[in-house]
Amino acid sequence: MRRIVRTIGVGAALVGAFVVFAAVSAWPNIGTRPDGARLSRYASSPEWHGDRFDNPLPMYSNIRGGIFQMLESKPGEEPDHPIPTVDSSAAYARPPESGLRVTWFGHSSMLLEIDGTNLVVDPFWSERASPFPWLGPKRWYEPPVPIDHLPRVDAVLVSHDHYDHLDRASVQALNARGVRFIVPLGIGAHLVGWGVPEERITELDWWQKAKVGNVRVVSTPSRHASGRLSPRSNQTLWTGYAIVGPGHRAFYSGDTGLNDTFSDVGNRFGPFDVTMIESGQYDPQWPDWHLGPEQAMRVHEEVRGRVLIPVHWGLIKLAHHPWTEPAERILAAALCSHAEVLVPEPGQAVEPTTHPSIARWWPSQHWFTSSEHPIVASLRGDPARTFSTPVCPLSEGTTPSA
Repeated sequence: MRRIVRTIGVGAALVGAFVVFAAVSAWPNIGTRPDGARLSRYASSPEWHGDRFDNPLPMYSNIRGGIFQMLESKPGEEPDHPIPTVDSSAAYARPPESGLRVTWFGHSSMLLEIDGTNLVVDPFWSERASPFPWLGPKRWYEPPVPIDHLPRVDAVLVSHDHYDHLDRASVQALNARGVRFIVPLGIGAHLVGWGVPEERITELDWWQKAKVGNVRVVSTPSRHASGRLSPRSNQTLWTGYAIVGPGHRAFYSGDTGLNDTFSDVGNRFGPFDVTMIESGQYDPQWPDWHLGPEQAMRVHEEVRGRVLIPVHWGLIKLAHHPWTEPAERILAAALCSHAEVLVPEPGQAVEPTTHPSIARWWPSQHWFTSSEHPIVASLRGDPARTFSTPVCPLSEGTTPSA
């Protein structure tokens, strides 16, 4: 009996030590929830309901189905070979000739150079999208451009506080350069906790705007959620951005499910020379959290975009689909919409208005069409009532790569 008790005691001690280790390693990355003073300011937001932010359209999630597939892994969901990247550091010595240049670093991390103003979007230079430095989704390649090789940064735009979009180490590295941060309501608390001075933080509600250099940055509605390993989620808002300059306009969707606000964005601030729309990390178990490729194309059309660069793919695995599928399905959807789609290599600086020709850089492998694995958002959180989703017969005739 003593031996059993001793064994149980040792086991409990080991478990306790692991919990303490996990908590200590995660603590710096969790962030700071807004305090009472900040929360009282958010009460006037139309998106604030009771003690949290809510979407006007509820979201559907099949929690049981999602949990059962969490540990699944199928061939093709992650790369088998190294992904090519481009270091565009040298290109930043000269401003873009067209006045508009986008460098996609993988996932949703980008540099947007627009009409003389430089914006970093959802910076993610860390190894993992996780509160734990030793556990969680791991990037497939090193950052194509070191953070200290970026040109002058006028502001950092953050869409929401999930770990793949709000990365503490990246925030602190950019903060050391004295940059300004434009974020949704609530995220200022995280930034202050990581050392960013209040005077360099601008928090926006939907439809509010800020001036950076000679461009306007407008917070636009999205359908998503927030939270960082905390028992209380949705204490911070989520958003997209319209960036309006004197010569060019750009739209970034942030993470979002389909909703009924994108036409309004297009009417108010479009047409956009380039849209950067999340097109990956989707699943039919939670169709309202992310757009998926076909609905991303629909959003591009509704905001009146001219050139589409798909983002939120190509760096980490957050969903069960072939890693190349977002690019394949976006290009297939473009066959009917006749939209111009650019899929740059990670780190490749492109000027969308010059219509560059970009060679295919990802491998040919099996992927599923929209009819095989449809992603269709619900109208109001009810999976029986969904948005209309016209099928492109040309894309359905495309044979998935073997």
